[in-house]
Amino acid sequence: MRILGIDPGIATIGFGLVEADRTKASMVTYGAITTPAGLPLSKRLYQIFSDMEELIGQLKPDVISIEELFFNNNITTGIAVAHGRGVILLAAEKCGVPLYEYTPSQVKMAVVGYGKAEKRQVMDMTRRLLNLKAVPRPDDAADALALALCHARSFTSQMPQIKDVRETV
Repeated sequence: MRILGIDPGIATIGFGLVEADRTKASMVTYGAITTPAGLPLSKRLYQIFSDMEELIGQLKPDVISIEELFFNNNITTGIAVAHGRGVILLAAEKCGVPLYEYTPSQVKMAVVGYGKAEKRQVMDMTRRLLNLKAVPRPDDAADALALALCHARSFTSQMPQIKDVRETV
């Protein structure tokens, strides 16, 4: 199974593609989509949508794993990320790729084994689980690979499967 992990954003969108089966997961590629800070929001969203559509077409994932939105203290940043996440969801739907959402705690639990793990622990375990020499950069790409690993571990577990987001709408 080819799993495309996406760490949503508006300035930087991390992505990581993992090939996984019931016994192992390996990294295929990772990187980031970026948008210029000076662009109006509508143009940034259009660029994210276009770039995501192209990325999905090139990488041909079986599924996409994306982080659920959560708000910390900065609601303005959260709203911008929500806009970016929305066009990513739209691109996945347009390309016909099933989409699965995970909370940060679910990702931490799947990758580290502890739902309140620190970011550096998640990054280091992602590196170890994928047999990488170094933690992927930028951080958004490392987060995206962790999201892909989270789905791989959910997919290969004996636990009941998480439903496709489109089934709950």
